[in-house]
Amino acid sequence: MKRRDFGKICASMAATAVAGGPPVALASQRESYPLSGLHTENHQTVTGETLEPGVPYVFFYPYISTPCFLIDLDTEARSGPTHHDPRTGEPYTWLGGVGPNSSIVAFSAICSHKMSHPAREISFINYRHDAVSFYSNAGKSEKKQRVISCCSERSVYDPADGARVLGGPAPQPLAAIELSYDNNTGAISAAASYGGDMYDRFFEKFGFRAAIEHKVNDPAELVGSKTLVRKLTDYSRQTIKC
Repeated sequence: MKRRDFGKICASMAATAVAGGPPVALASQRESYPLSGLHTENHQTVTGETLEPGVPYVFFYPYISTPCFLIDLDTEARSGPTHHDPRTGEPYTWLGGVGPNSSIVAFSAICSHKMSHPAREISFINYRHDAVSFYSNAGKSEKKQRVISCCSERSVYDPADGARVLGGPAPQPLAAIELSYDNNTGAISAAASYGGDMYDRFFEKFGFRAAIEHKVNDPAELVGSKTLVRKLTDYSRQTIKC
């Protein structure tokens, strides 16, 4: 049984309502996993006020070795863009940002091209709050702020638009991580993954190395009730910008 199937079995354990607020909207192609609260190395709960706007953070979800980006874009990220899951061809709707300004977003940090991802030694994929120059899929030279840029093959994603591919060889958006936001405390948790994720392929290609890097027997083990959040620059010794 694949780990993603086990995650589905555990779906009933996941809380899908925001405390003190309306229920979290469900997206098609959504896979629930146990709810995991985000916390710092000092065991403090990550809230909307904890995050520095424009700074990329890394946490692991839904598995202990699959990295994700957490970003306060410092601008509203509205829900609504429709993408298509490449596995099924079916559409899914990105849920948008959470927090007081709907500006906090999370995506799988595994590039959909060749699965470049943050590692301890180096990360070729990064969030850029400053302007990045790239060639769009239409072949035009463009410059844009607030993008996720993978320097391995120059794929560029728009995190304010559901990680839509702006340029480069990436065949699909990054998988989105559904966040639960507590309106009373500001606490942020990860609740689900939706869109075209790369988890099974990641384990097939990088599972052995991930087990060594994370010092675990099973890199495809689901995270627990909490998951650690760190700045990308604190997790990866070298972060590449291009």
